[in-house]
Amino acid sequence: MLGASAAQSVTLRRGVVWAGVCGLLSGLSPDLDFLIKSDTDPLLYLEYHRQFSHSLIFVPFGGLVCAVLLHYVLLSKRLPFRYTYLYCVSGYATHGLLDACTTYGTQLFWPFSNARVAWHTVSIIDPLFTVPPLILIVVAGASKRPKFARAALLWAVLYLSLGAFQRERTEGVGEELAATRGHTPIRLEAKPSFANLWLWKVIYETTDHYYIDAVRVTSSKKVFPGDSVLKLDIGRDLPWLDVNSQQARDVERFRWFSNGYIALDPTRLNFLMDVRYSLLPNRANGLWGIQLDPDASADAHVHFLSTRQMTDETVKSFKAMLFK
Repeated sequence: MLGASAAQSVTLRRGVVWAGVCGLLSGLSPDLDFLIKSDTDPLLYLEYHRQFSHSLIFVPFGGLVCAVLLHYVLLSKRLPFRYTYLYCVSGYATHGLLDACTTYGTQLFWPFSNARVAWHTVSIIDPLFTVPPLILIVVAGASKRPKFARAALLWAVLYLSLGAFQRERTEGVGEELAATRGHTPIRLEAKPSFANLWLWKVIYETTDHYYIDAVRVTSSKKVFPGDSVLKLDIGRDLPWLDVNSQQARDVERFRWFSNGYIALDPTRLNFLMDVRYSLLPNRANGLWGIQLDPDASADAHVHFLSTRQMTDETVKSFKAMLFK
């Protein structure tokens, strides 16, 4: 939706529909990196998703590929190529920047840096962010008036700004909470929970633990105390792991992917979880992780597993945090 509105915003009235098509498809295209995967190395996908195709330096090239394909397959008789390219670049450019507003991590500055940028200003899925631009780009196309697409961009900027404001408020609550526990966090981050900007997950790190709490920030503030979990210590948690094995290298790859937020799942043997994500924002049970095997060969990879277990009780607890 954001890619479509960006492309429509730079066009004249007669090109609004095709600009929207170019922007929408180009805005989706960076996620074609999901095709980079391996049957033997499950972490290869994690390394390449949101990598080169999402970097700022790749925008002109990614937009060019989209423009060539769309122009010569669909638009050669409808638009000059320079317009197709402008619309495709405009749409493509929105993708990496918007992904960086989430928690997952995006390599915006590849190849100069493999740091995973995450600004934590919006959930990966948020209808309140997506639906208004959808309505506005449809209206822009139907009326052939780019001003509605520009309104969609304005909505996106305002919503993401609200997310940044809410994140700052939440981090302030987290710092106060840590202080009441006598903790001085090494780092502290607030991340929006699923599909909203008022219930947040706060994670802070001490010397040996991660502490996870939920904070609801509206006109008032409410804390839902949560779990704590020991930070990964390979010598303590995985004493059998050969530091020269492929599994040991995979642990470090997973640590990089998770921005360092990894811990041994206390309910699963030899399972390392990504502490950043959980179904309930005050819980430490990650949505995914890697399974290690003490009996694996030195060149064997870990297994990447999704551990989502949505229950009626989970849904009930989440709604209670949101609204009660």
